[in-house]
Amino acid sequence: MLLSLLDRSRTRADSDDAEALEATVARAVHAEAVDYERFWVAEHHAVPGIASGTPTVLLAAVGARTSRIRIGSGGVMLPLHQPLVVAEQARLLDALHPGRVDLGLGRSLGFTPPVRQALRRELDEPDTFEDDLRELRGYLEDTAAVTVRPVTGRVVPMHLLATGRGLAVAARLGLPVVVGGPALDSDELPGLLATYRRDFRPHRGSEPRVTVSLDVLVADDDATARELALPEAWAMARSRQTGEFAPLESVKAIRDQRWPDQVRRRVESSLDRAVAGTPSSVARRLERLVERTGAAELLASSSTHDRDALLASDRMLRDLVA
Repeated sequence: MLLSLLDRSRTRADSDDAEALEATVARAVHAEAVDYERFWVAEHHAVPGIASGTPTVLLAAVGARTSRIRIGSGGVMLPLHQPLVVAEQARLLDALHPGRVDLGLGRSLGFTPPVRQALRRELDEPDTFEDDLRELRGYLEDTAAVTVRPVTGRVVPMHLLATGRGLAVAARLGLPVVVGGPALDSDELPGLLATYRRDFRPHRGSEPRVTVSLDVLVADDDATARELALPEAWAMARSRQTGEFAPLESVKAIRDQRWPDQVRRRVESSLDRAVAGTPSSVARRLERLVERTGAAELLASSSTHDRDALLASDRMLRDLVA
């Protein structure tokens, strides 16, 4: 199984956003050094806990500091952009970093109503996602009426971040899929993936391909790994109470606070579901996941407050899968 990283440029309560972006670039350099396949970054707008809303700009910085690892978006939210502009950005990255660029695409809108209003995109607008994907592919493959510059002679690969409806779109368009989030825990997932593979219509020789994306944290013992997973679990639980996805806090700061009963239940439930533990325990969880999904690649989206511990976890995960 191939192994890649998705870094969301998570902010920390005790540092500024610029440090989060610098840490993303440093993590990409480390990922290349320990031989990860890809390094992807994400698009989230006006979220306090995430520093980057423009993956293509951040990828230019990542590509400049690396030389071999594939770089990509996980993903560009296509409903928020014109397909021509997305194609231009992808091609510019490919011209700067030849043959290393992946274009992961999603359909999510803004996190809150004010953000969606600022993006000029409301939930009740017509769904043009599939048509936009076809238009974008036409630009990338030079089959559209408009020729996108710069011309590189290469086609930037498209990947679709997909759930149930997205899997059907990917099958019709002959695209590889990235599956993550709550969909991974769904009892329906194996059947949905079987349908995706059955209905897949090849495009230029493409074949059905599944990447699974989830948080994975590895440490020398299970208790330490569980502590590494705590900051993200805490932020997620608190966001459901406050409506704001906040920067990561240190384990000590979290332990020193009062835990409302509902938050405690949510945190404990999240930690129980987390793929966090020793190399052997994580290996067993990943083996079951691959058996269940037939995934060809793992896109680890892990984050924690302690950046040194995160790099150590990345290295242990790479050694485990290798």
